[in-house]
Amino acid sequence: MTIGDVIKKHRKNKGMTQEEMAVCLGITTPAVNKWERGNTLPDITLLAPIARLLDITTDELLSFKDELTDKEINQYISNVQKDLEDKSFHEVFTSVKEKIEEYPNCEELIGKAALLLDANRTATGLPNKESYDNTIFKWFERCLLSKNEQIRNQAADSLFHAYFRKEDYEKANQYLSYFSLENPERKRKEALVNSKTGKQSEAYRAYEELIFTGYQHIQMTLNSLRTLYMEDGDHEMAKKLVEVSSSAASAFEMGKYNEVCFGLEVAAWEKDAAWTAQLMQDILDGIETIGDFAQSKLYQHMALKTVGSEFSVVLKQKLLESFKGESFHYMQGNEYWEKLKSGIF
Repeated sequence: MTIGDVIKKHRKNKGMTQEEMAVCLGITTPAVNKWERGNTLPDITLLAPIARLLDITTDELLSFKDELTDKEINQYISNVQKDLEDKSFHEVFTSVKEKIEEYPNCEELIGKAALLLDANRTATGLPNKESYDNTIFKWFERCLLSKNEQIRNQAADSLFHAYFRKEDYEKANQYLSYFSLENPERKRKEALVNSKTGKQSEAYRAYEELIFTGYQHIQMTLNSLRTLYMEDGDHEMAKKLVEVSSSAASAFEMGKYNEVCFGLEVAAWEKDAAWTAQLMQDILDGIETIGDFAQSKLYQHMALKTVGSEFSVVLKQKLLESFKGESFHYMQGNEYWEKLKSGIF
């Protein structure tokens, strides 16, 4: 919307004629008419008086709005996507540039538009795509200042990959500071840069650490989900998640102990004596494997501590005491449990 359109819209909203507006501003009626027709622009000294007269801000007068609604942004981006299919890239780029100039503070619009245009020029192999770098990168840089973490991360991610594709690894690495230290994407990108700059050992270790911590997050999530299903009385899903946890431990080479330890809580919840007895036996037999992951080649570049025999002995004693506890009284009469309780094993 041009400044003339804004003036005309708000003048009419106030029920004011061009003549009345001209009188209030001390100018001629034809001057107002020319503004609204887009033939001329108001003198800079008149911007504040016009805004006050129309009860709007100077930003609104100049069509500079901070935000669009999510619906408006998504609809606009959808239209840009369609335009990219039917029009030249440069034509669409110019149109988007004008839109961003109209809403220079709308970070979500800037971020989504920049991402779409950047992805399109890369995917289509645009011959002169580098000529748009300056503007698109400035849009991403603008989004790096956002208070919204998602917008910052998306902009940093786009700039990282843009410079990585250019093989400017030093520049790409600078954008990693926008990711929190806890964000796994930061470590993954660091590993990616290390793999291209002769730091192979660091890259291997970073990837392995991501696998290792990723497994831990997976199991914590599965455990929480299993607990939720148990609270809701869903036996089928609780058992299903035990199977998934066991399979994950096997896939990530965590050792036999870690493969069999997940079902005991569910078995006790169901008071399934036979299943409980089998799990108890498997857990006790697998204690020596609790630290087997330290020997896995999946983590060969990590400095993982091995589990000593003393730890295994102490753990076994604690488990035996736990298995004899009140929570397993439903096991009375089970041959294995009775022997366990009597200290035969």
